[in-house]
Amino acid sequence: MITEPTYRRLLDLFDRDQVPYRLMDHPPEGRTVHASELRGHKLSAAAKCMVVTVTRTGATPSHRHVLAVIPGDRRVKLKQVARACGGGRAQFADQGTAEQLGGTVSGTITPFSFHTELEVLADPALFEEPELYFNAARLDRSVAIPAADYLRVAAPQVVTIT
Repeated sequence: MITEPTYRRLLDLFDRDQVPYRLMDHPPEGRTVHASELRGHKLSAAAKCMVVTVTRTGATPSHRHVLAVIPGDRRVKLKQVARACGGGRAQFADQGTAEQLGGTVSGTITPFSFHTELEVLADPALFEEPELYFNAARLDRSVAIPAADYLRVAAPQVVTIT
């Protein structure tokens, strides 16, 4: 998989945009609950990332992909994702699509998009924590960054999706 290039792009992005970050090594883990325990932070400070396919209905049906980023202690509401994207229906993307668009293996998708076909939606509750934690495109390494810097650099569409 293309995990190492995505890891490098992530760190290059932080360096270029002057985002202070901390790297944390830990046993391989891609599940948000367990990764949060290993990193030693509240689950609400985890940036949980899911690739969602939104289908638009009508005369010419179409679809698009979004990266839904929510706090680790919440669940994404697919109907709200569809509504935010002007679509009729939303579902989790299949693993192959998620990994291709996310540029890394499932469980390590970052809250940043490096793919032109992947738009980022972030739930406003994500910014209730001062610092966000997520896997750094690797199962064995995570990163922590200030939530304000995530908002500034990722420039997600902030919309309630939980």
